Amino acid sequence: MRSSWPFLLLFVMTLFGSLGSVCFKLYTSRKSVVILLAGLTFYGTGALLNIYLLNKLPYTIVVPANALTFIWALLFAKCFFNEPIRVYQMCGVGIIVLGLLILLLL
Repeated sequence: MRSSWPFLLLFVMTLFGSLGSVCFKLYTSRKSVVILLAGLTFYGTGALLNIYLLNKLPYTIVVPANALTFIWALLFAKCFFNEPIRVYQMCGVGIIVLGLLILLLL
């Protein structure tokens, strides 16, 4: 049985990458160095976690799991930027989740 902590880190990796992108988007309108540095920190930490996880998990798990960033992007677009979430976007997220579940369970 596999340890669950690398999968938790996989989740955190995608979260940090997406939070980095949120900060970069916020920086484009606010031009705050603090926001830019936060973005670089989140994004960089996510990248380092990615490298670490490539050593702990199969490549065929880590790389496809990066698709989780699309789910985070949808949530963050609504929360931070008040963007609408459309039905086709929700369908896409459903397909991503289904694909990741198939990869993890088979």
